[in-house]
Amino acid sequence: MQTVENLSQETFDRCCQRLVNARPLVHCMTNDVVQEITADVLLAAGASPAMIIDEHESADFAAIADALLINVGTITEKRLCAMNLAIEAANKKSMPWVLDPVASGLLPWRDQQIAHFLSLRPTVVRGNASEILNLAGQGKGGHGVDSTDSSDDALQAAMALAKTRGIVVAVTGETDFVTDGEKVLSIAGGDVMSTLVVGTGCSLSALVAAFCACNDSALEASASALQMAKRASEMAAQQSKGPGSFHPAYLDALYQIAREHV
Repeated sequence: MQTVENLSQETFDRCCQRLVNARPLVHCMTNDVVQEITADVLLAAGASPAMIIDEHESADFAAIADALLINVGTITEKRLCAMNLAIEAANKKSMPWVLDPVASGLLPWRDQQIAHFLSLRPTVVRGNASEILNLAGQGKGGHGVDSTDSSDDALQAAMALAKTRGIVVAVTGETDFVTDGEKVLSIAGGDVMSTLVVGTGCSLSALVAAFCACNDSALEASASALQMAKRASEMAAQQSKGPGSFHPAYLDALYQIAREHV
C-alpha cells in the first residue's frame, strides 16, 4: 500500500518564503469567468499575474514569464492557438506550466484538446477527482465542472497518470493529494464554503503555477499552494456569513499567510 505523507510545516514555510521573495510573474491563460479572482489570488499570495491571451502576444509573453497556466474552461479555436504557442515557448525555456483540465470528460472536442495539452508534458495537472479519473481513463467526468467523485477514490488514478506521463498530478477535494507517481503528499482542511465561490479552484491552479516558478520540487510546490488555499479557506470561513463575504475574506487570508513569510 502506498504511504501517504503530510506536507511538513518546514517545507510549507520554505516554499511560501520563496514565493513572496521571488514575486513570480504568472502568465494566466484562463477562462473568462475567473480572470478577476485569479489575478486577485495571485496578488494576495505575493505573485504577479498577467492575462495575455491573444495569439500575437502569447508566445512572446510566455518567454518572459516565470510560469504559465493553461485553463481550458472557456476554450475557443483562437484561444487554443494562442495556448499552444505559449506552451511551445514555455517548454523551449523549460519554464513550469500547469494544466487545469476543466470539465474533462464532459464533451468530445474539449477532451481532444485536453489530451493534446497533456501530451505536451505539463509540469503539473491540477484537477478535481472526476477530471483526474477521466484523464487516467478510469471515469466519465463529473457533473459539468463539478466533481461527482471523492479525491480518495481518484488517488490511484492520479498516481498512475503521474507515473505514466512523468508529471506531477494534484487532485483536489475534501482532502487534496499531490503525487509524482511514487510519493504522495496529502493536505487536509479547508472549508466547504470555498466550493460556493466561483473561481476558487481555477485560481488555485494559478497559485500552483506561482509556487512552481520559484521552487525546485514541483511536488512540494504544488502541495504548498494547496496548503495555503486550505488554510486561507478555514480562516475566511471563520470571518464570513456566506459566499458573498467569504470571497474578500479569502483574499485577506491569503495575504495574511503570505505576510507571515516576508
